[in-house]
Amino acid sequence: MPKSSRSEPASRGVQSIETGGRILRELANAQGPIKLRDLAELMNVAPAQLHPYLVSFRAMEMVEQTARGTYQLGPFALHIGLARLRGQNAYRDTIARVGDLVDSLGLMVTVAVWGAQGPTITYVQEYAARVHANVQVGGVYNMTVTATGRAFGAFLPDSMTSPVIKREMADEDFRRRALFEVDEAAYQRAVADTRAAGYAITQDMPIPGVSAVAAPVFDHTGALQLCVTAIGPTGMIDLDPKGETTTKLLAFTRKLSRDFGHGAAGALKDQVSLTRQAKPVLQQ
Repeated sequence: MPKSSRSEPASRGVQSIETGGRILRELANAQGPIKLRDLAELMNVAPAQLHPYLVSFRAMEMVEQTARGTYQLGPFALHIGLARLRGQNAYRDTIARVGDLVDSLGLMVTVAVWGAQGPTITYVQEYAARVHANVQVGGVYNMTVTATGRAFGAFLPDSMTSPVIKREMADEDFRRRALFEVDEAAYQRAVADTRAAGYAITQDMPIPGVSAVAAPVFDHTGALQLCVTAIGPTGMIDLDPKGETTTKLLAFTRKLSRDFGHGAAGALKDQVSLTRQAKPVLQQ
């Protein structure tokens, strides 16, 4: 049956709910109590238009009014945020999205988590052009000579990474097989650069002709959950800080981190404090 040339009509939403959502978003972005007139100015509407929404939100404890007459998110908003965080699974959600990143970059992408032996590969998705590198699920990235290892070294506590690094540096077989000198001072400089930039790059190492960019994903506590790494032939991967590979990978990992609540931890703590000041904590 031939397809109709007319496009399907867009699903209709409820405008008042969308307006209410904008109000809540502005209150969340304010990260503290805000005056009605300031909220109205942010939304480019008259204060009288917002008042009925705030009355309803106050009734359901989504919003509360302080003694000074300003508005902030209420206890129910906090419960919704916590419910969202409880339902998050960083690894599962990353795997569900990584295919789009692979198609966009045209490169192999791996996902690694911290394991007993170091950065452990838990997922690999190849692109049409295969990379001649020993990258497989269950494998462990070297800390000192890979972008993934440097990313974990930059964003995990030293107490977790130091034993693995020392073990690697003391491995004479590894140092002998390496095609370049493994230098701890150079590694520490690379880690510092990674921490400052927010991502790690390796060029032609540990395998000549293969390069990589690795970026971290954080949760709502600011803890590193995993690293996503794009790998490809050096001639095909853009290693420029403003290049396609870096910008797309960072957009991907930062969006994941935001979805997992990263950056909202401070606002969440502030909201808990403000809520406790506004009313006594109910004992269960």
